[in-house]
Amino acid sequence: MSAVKQNRILIFGAGVIGSIYAMKFMEAGFDVSLFARSDRFRALQEKGLQYNDKGTVRTIPVKVMDTLENDDIYDFIFVTVRYDRAESALLALKDNQSPNIVTMTNSSIGFSSWRRIVGDRLLPAFPGFGGQIKDGVLYARFMPKLLVATTFGEMNGAVTQRIVKLSQVFQAAKLPYAIKKNMQAYLITHSVSDIALLGGLYSGHRMTDPVTPGTRQTARQITVTLKAYLKAIRKAGVAVDPPFFKIVPKLPSCMLDLLFIAWLRTNMVKDMLLPDYANAANQEVVQLENDLTKFLTMQNG
Repeated sequence: MSAVKQNRILIFGAGVIGSIYAMKFMEAGFDVSLFARSDRFRALQEKGLQYNDKGTVRTIPVKVMDTLENDDIYDFIFVTVRYDRAESALLALKDNQSPNIVTMTNSSIGFSSWRRIVGDRLLPAFPGFGGQIKDGVLYARFMPKLLVATTFGEMNGAVTQRIVKLSQVFQAAKLPYAIKKNMQAYLITHSVSDIALLGGLYSGHRMTDPVTPGTRQTARQITVTLKAYLKAIRKAGVAVDPPFFKIVPKLPSCMLDLLFIAWLRTNMVKDMLLPDYANAANQEVVQLENDLTKFLTMQNG
């Protein structure tokens, strides 16, 4: 394990996802730095990484920076920003000499624009948890391990040396992970579910009513959008993954409506309706949908 623990890791983006990975990797004994900006940078510098542990606020000191030198080399840089900010984050990392850049975000269009910026250093991935930061304190929300794991894989599907090395990092941090052969298909499918769920949630909610919109109307909108886009990506030749989504277009709409009504009434959705989260997530969904439309047009053109 000692070889693994010498890894230097940079987390580029200190929101919920970046903060959780930083915490878990530090606990595992890695040399971790966090890249943050403005208020978040100052808060981390002054107070350390604050997190909620079963009702108690705990703090871990963290190395934090707001500028990165090109010759400051890390084994892995994890880019933990929203999809609509991914390109500008990669442009900021373009001249840094680190060999592996792990993008922890959705993509509804594939990797060609990101690859133009950072080349084959790009390693697509997707995080396995969520939560919120409230008054500077991280509230992590871990899903059941059977349901959600951090997912990653090479763009060409090969199990390379760096995939093995990254797996060892996750093993050491005791974080569940899955290696995918076709990350593009996985991320496009995931984008479709986010566009349907979050798009339905925010358009049906208008972000003003404090009561969770557990309405049949919102649920029906999610069902219709999800079915339509799953059929469209399949028609465009995307291998729908996870495979469960292949059967969704064939399920009765009323059954899916009930499932989404139940989801709309969860605590997770209450978190997602908080104004800061909702506004940011809404911007991300708009860009995901625009890019998915572009992708489908290109495939069918």
